[in-house]
Amino acid sequence: MPELKKLDFVLQPPHQRPFTADARYLASQQAKPVVVFVHGFKGFKDWGHFNLLADYFANEGFFFIKINLSHNGTSVEDCSDVHDMEAFGNNNFCIELDDIGTLLNELHAPDSALPVQELDPDNIFLIGHSRGGGAVLAKAAEDKRVKGLATWSAVSDFNMRWSPEVMAQWKQQGVQWIANARTGVQMPLYYQLVENYQANLHRLDLPKLVQQLPQPLLILHGEEDETLPLQMAHDLKAWKPDATLHLLPNTDHSYGGKHPYPETALPAPARHAADLTINFFKQYV
Repeated sequence: MPELKKLDFVLQPPHQRPFTADARYLASQQAKPVVVFVHGFKGFKDWGHFNLLADYFANEGFFFIKINLSHNGTSVEDCSDVHDMEAFGNNNFCIELDDIGTLLNELHAPDSALPVQELDPDNIFLIGHSRGGGAVLAKAAEDKRVKGLATWSAVSDFNMRWSPEVMAQWKQQGVQWIANARTGVQMPLYYQLVENYQANLHRLDLPKLVQQLPQPLLILHGEEDETLPLQMAHDLKAWKPDATLHLLPNTDHSYGGKHPYPETALPAPARHAADLTINFFKQYV
């Protein structure tokens, strides 16, 4: 059995804030299909059971990469948790798409820091959880290097459906604050998020983009999701009728995970989601 390897690396996107990533793979000197995992809002690459998830995919023959989106609140110096609130507040949807693009470029770069003999850049698949699901949908729509994708409890629209009163106050004050339920920290959202969305609908209008999405799509959503309504999965399926939809019983928004996650095996809902995703991707390799 080849040895399971882990490689930590740093990427430098065009907007000048570097971000961390890691790759897990079986060192076999054979090219493997690549899976890129994108975390959600307030998430980060080492949250909860995500390292176990990476090992699980690697042992199934994938070159599995997790990234910290550059403005998720982690830093190159400390990616163990969200702590940089200014970076978090200045995040927006286009930055996230560009971060994913930076990684895709690295997979094709002749001078890549990654072990190119271990990965197949012609077989790249994306997984996005929660808001990260919206990001991978939008990225796949604009980048045909993506061969297929899976959304895990994804948002179906980036359009912020706050009340007119909230939007007016947000614009006037330039910031609104949201609580991190896990840490209790108040996290800023600067109004530039709204301005970025409104100025870039050609990249961010998910209902329209999903209707035109050429790649195969797997839609997973927990039936007990307490964060995003199940209707979002049905919306994605309606916009792309050839997508594969699985509604997962006894599954919450985090697929049984929590942070920290002290167990040594994946939560059962996460393993179920992983198995469905692995089988789906293997159809297209």
